[in-house]
This record gives sequence, structure tokens and C-alpha cells, in this order.
Amino acid sequence: MRDSNYQSIDPGWDAPARRKAEHDGPMSDNGTPTAVLLHGWPVTTGHWRFLVPALDAAGITAVPVTLPGLGAVPAPEVTDFRKETLADLVRARLARDGVTRYAVVGHDWGATVGYLMAAVAPDSVTALVVEEEILPGVDIEIPPAGRDHYPSWHGPFNRAAGLAERLVPGREAPYYGTFLEQSAGPSGLDPTAVRAYVDAYSAPGVLESGLAYYRTRSQDVDDVRAFSDRPIATPVLAIGGRYAMGEAVADGLAALATDVTPLVAEQSGHYPAEQEPDEVNQAIVRFLRQHS
Repeated sequence: MRDSNYQSIDPGWDAPARRKAEHDGPMSDNGTPTAVLLHGWPVTTGHWRFLVPALDAAGITAVPVTLPGLGAVPAPEVTDFRKETLADLVRARLARDGVTRYAVVGHDWGATVGYLMAAVAPDSVTALVVEEEILPGVDIEIPPAGRDHYPSWHGPFNRAAGLAERLVPGREAPYYGTFLEQSAGPSGLDPTAVRAYVDAYSAPGVLESGLAYYRTRSQDVDDVRAFSDRPIATPVLAIGGRYAMGEAVADGLAALATDVTPLVAEQSGHYPAEQEPDEVNQAIVRFLRQHS
């Protein structure tokens, strides 16, 4: 079910971790399972508004992270949007807050960052949830139901140097709104959530940083393919929406991970954690408890 009363989550990524670490000491030492949540484009930490309470009820500490530029202006020192660089940045910030062992739940670009975190630091990442992402460099076709709904225009458009910068300013609502509507599939998204996402990405400076995620493709492909001959052993739950990437999420991970559990959300598009929160988020909780 979907909640019509949209509740946003504080996008400050280090506050939950620091509060917990200051109270109990490092999270890796106090026996409390921790899940780092990395959303993608073009949503915000509001994507996790149903998952965070489910994790809390299960005794899992949620740490929602806003990756630089995804719905918020990045810090001035962040200029490299290569996903391996962002993975290193997240790990360093978490370690500084005493968070050294955790699961990662990643959606869209957040899942690519999460995969690279698990690949580089397998002793830190206990489990990985990949929601609606086919990693860069993975050559696999999405199923017919997804091809009928999930847009293919945004990748080339966002990668074309200077194009979006000339066409989008002043037209943010149709640009982001069209992608959100199409990628959600037949069941759609809560209109209040869509407005919140569009508002966040319409802030000055956010367009350019969001585009930068698409313009490091060649480096991201190289970084992911570097692990094709040494797939990660971290347990992975691969979630696809039937009207988006579907089973291609799990199939695309077959060469990159040795322990992949597939899940297709039958009523969802690109946002299963929002579109089918009861079923999907309980599956995430069960998976994380199994591998905590």
C-alpha cells in the first residue's frame, strides 16, 4: 500500500550514525545490525520512508545517506562522481562516525555505489540489497514488461555534454516529472512524493551534479568490470520491478556476485520500496536479519 501522507526523511547523512555511535560506541561493536541506505536519481531519502520504520521495528539501525548531488547540492570539495570514488567517500565518512560493519541497501545509482563498497571492503559490508539497478558495463536486456514502460531516453540525454544544461533550466517539472511518471510504470508514485522529488532536484546546482553521475560512464564500466573475474561473496538480494528492470537485476549480477537472491515486485516499476512497501520491505528486513 502507499501512504498518501508523504513523510520526508532528514537528508543529513551523518546525523543518525553519529548519534548512535556517540551513545553506544561504534556500531560494529554494540551488536546492533546497521543498514546504510543509498538512494538513486531522481529521488531523495524520502524513497526510504516505508523501509526505515520497518528496519527500526526489526531492531536494525537505518543510516540514510544522501550521495553528493542526488537531490541536494554537493559539498564544494566533491567534484568526482565516479562511483568508486563515491564508494570510498561513503566508507570513509561512515568509519569516521564509528560505523565499520553494516549492510548496504542501494537503489539505482546507490546500488552501484553499494556494490563497489562491498567489492572493495568485503569485511565491512555484511549484505547488499540492489534495488532496480543494472550495473554499468553489464550487457543485459530488460524484460518486455519493463521495455514497455521504463524510459530509455534519459541516459543518452543526460550524458550529452551541454544538452540538458541548455534545455532543462526552467523546465525541471516536466523533465524530472516525465521520467518519474514513465519509470514508475502503471501503478505510479504518490503525487506528493513526486512533487517533493521534483522540488529537491530543482534547487540550484543539483541538475549539474545529477548529470555528472551519467558522465563518468566509461570509468564506472571499467571499475565494475574489474570485478568480473573475482565476483563478490557478499550475499545479495536483487530486487526488480516488473514494469522496469525486473529479473534483469538479478541476471545482471550473476557474473559479479556468487550469492544472489532474486525478487521481482510484480506491481512495481523503478521504485519497489515505495510502490509495494509491505512485501518488498519485509523481504529486505528478512534478508538483512538472515545475514546480520
